Amino acid sequence: MANGVLSFPLTSFRADGALDPDGYRAYVAGRLAAAPGALFPACGTGEFFSLDEDEYRRTVAIAVEEAAGRVPVVAGVGYGWAQAARFARLAEDAGADALLVLPHYLVTAPQDGLVAQLEHLADRTRLPLVAYQRDQVAYTPDALRRITGIPNVIGLKDGHSDLDRLQRLTLAAPEGFLFFNGAATAEIQARAYAGVGVPAYSSAVHAFAPEIADAFFAAFRAGDTGAVDRLLRGFYVPFVQLRDRVPGYAVSLVKAAARLRGLPVGPVRAPLTDPSPADLADLKALLATGLDLVGAAL
Repeated sequence: MANGVLSFPLTSFRADGALDPDGYRAYVAGRLAAAPGALFPACGTGEFFSLDEDEYRRTVAIAVEEAAGRVPVVAGVGYGWAQAARFARLAEDAGADALLVLPHYLVTAPQDGLVAQLEHLADRTRLPLVAYQRDQVAYTPDALRRITGIPNVIGLKDGHSDLDRLQRLTLAAPEGFLFFNGAATAEIQARAYAGVGVPAYSSAVHAFAPEIADAFFAAFRAGDTGAVDRLLRGFYVPFVQLRDRVPGYAVSLVKAAARLRGLPVGPVRAPLTDPSPADLADLKALLATGLDLVGAAL
């Protein structure tokens, strides 16, 4: 999975909010054409929190069908372990290769509880699990050692961007345990994460502009500091500044950018809201700038 951008596809909805399976299939096919390192359907960018069980099953199944074994398909699961296990069974039946365990719902929990959450879920699925620490989930090195002892827990995605803590975690893990940079707009911190031994990252930009995401990935892998800096200054930093204007823009701005490119993703579901006309205009101009930087067309 470190050999390409990790792609987190959006989930397609119709104007009335219903799932759009045909639009989603076409959209996922487009993401796969850009050769990502893996596909992560029904995760945060895919609005996992707004999907019912049937929509989730159909979404994961379509991703598996379109991937056809070319790349791993890692489906999101979440809430408490009991509900996560229900989604895990649906993902297994749909043919997913692994699961990304999203932060549990609402409560802050002690380390023993965080470990137990994964133990309970691992006992109820045969699929490999990647734990996701962000928001109220943050593992200590001792807890990480314990979860690496759970047979089907294979990795950790980090969204805290606490590099001191992350370095301690990487040093506590056994050889072969996977780590991923899951920071919002991860490209901004890609070099910092790589400095503590975590070069693989997810890319929200790949959801709407794989040309930009792939150009950054290539420059990053090649150590082309000039190209990385140009993309960061010209596109990524302004994109983060725009994203930070309104809560929820980490998803709704990405979906709006995909619509600007004619991709069949539709609107976001409540409680998210689509960008304002002014923010949409700024997004369109920024997207044009980013595509100009890599020689692609809007």
